[in-house]
Amino acid sequence: MKKDIIIPKVEDLAMVIAPETNEIGGQEWFAYLVNLGEDRLDNILVSSRGYGVDHTTGKNFKTSSLSHFRDFIEPKSFLKIEPIMEDIFGLSNEYWVSFYKGKLIYDKKYIFMAESIKEENFVSVPVLNLKGVMIQ
Repeated sequence: MKKDIIIPKVEDLAMVIAPETNEIGGQEWFAYLVNLGEDRLDNILVSSRGYGVDHTTGKNFKTSSLSHFRDFIEPKSFLKIEPIMEDIFGLSNEYWVSFYKGKLIYDKKYIFMAESIKEENFVSVPVLNLKGVMIQ
């Protein structure tokens, strides 16, 4: 029955979008998965996509969906998932994360709403030691 299905709550995991300075002094943006917890997470699948309205045409717009697999993430560490172009900050950017902790499978959707990836929303991100927009 439905009441017998265990749906574990994701805690101590964050998606972050943060800028980095590259070797020639320019700025590049990346999406990171940050494990703030004390447990190793295994078989991590991150699917990403962007969607919203093109303000020049008024039509709905969506990006390609991308999927990334990583074997594991250690406690108190992070994974660099993908680069993200500033051109799509005007879209909602969604990251669906699934992983195993022990024998249970967990999943959570993180959505960076359109126009939310900006400096006024930056926080200091633990473990990553960068400032960026973080959803936990």
